[in-house]
Amino acid sequence: MEIFSEPNKKNNLSLALGYFDGVHLGHKAVIKSAVEYARKHGTKSAVITFKDHPCCYFYGVCPKYILSREERRKQIEKIGIDYLYELDFSKISTLSAQDYLENILIKNFSPISISTGFNHYFGAQKSGSTEFLTQMSNKYNYIYFKIDEKKLNGETISSTAIRNLLADGNIAKANLMLGYNFSIEGTVIKGQQLGRKIGFRTANITYPPELITVPFGAYSVKVILQGQVYNGVTNIGIRPTVSTSNRCSVETHIIDFNKDIYGEKIRVEFINMLRPEKKFNSLDELKKQIKYDISSTLFD
Repeated sequence: MEIFSEPNKKNNLSLALGYFDGVHLGHKAVIKSAVEYARKHGTKSAVITFKDHPCCYFYGVCPKYILSREERRKQIEKIGIDYLYELDFSKISTLSAQDYLENILIKNFSPISISTGFNHYFGAQKSGSTEFLTQMSNKYNYIYFKIDEKKLNGETISSTAIRNLLADGNIAKANLMLGYNFSIEGTVIKGQQLGRKIGFRTANITYPPELITVPFGAYSVKVILQGQVYNGVTNIGIRPTVSTSNRCSVETHIIDFNKDIYGEKIRVEFINMLRPEKKFNSLDELKKQIKYDISSTLFD
């Protein structure tokens, strides 16, 4: 997959439009539509999106993302897209729907097809819609695909719904909507090394500040290290039993693993929330709880 920050001349593309934060099951259906149509007609597919969420421009504050930019790229690439355009929203924010369609999409890509979600809007004051794209399809000679909403047990899958689930600690349901496990990545750093003193060594990383924050507590996780997958338990919080600091820490105990991995990059995939964070009366009480957390983890 090639990545561009500006439009360029690539004709006869099959386009997927949207921001695609999370690249959840609904987003995947839109992108897959573009990929499949391109392959059927012997051409290339492209996602047209933005480097940052439009809210960053309109409100001066970016929303908490579900995926880092790097991970969003990886998820999009997995679907089979040929080109990814991450445009600067501020450069096109004042364009009308007509100008954006004609002078950005048609002029640069001469699309044979355009795919969007069922609730897609674009252009200044949201002047462009699915109805507009349908109306313009004959004029500009493209096929338009409006992808219906995807649901999980009757609930519409959306980035907002997933953010709310993650913020509530409902990891398992969020993962079902995503179609993969919510995760964070980081380089293992040295902590206070209290874990090894009580018999549970931990790999500490920093929680990515741009991502939606899950509640303080203990989680069953999968840990990916150097291409290998391990089971683990992660605690996120301020460690009230052993610390008076309000600084958030992310500590992962990798089960049946006893190597020093300082400086290594790991990915922590969340499976489900085990319990909220709490203050224990003693280290012995904490050790018993950690043992219980390990024994009660749920893995596929």
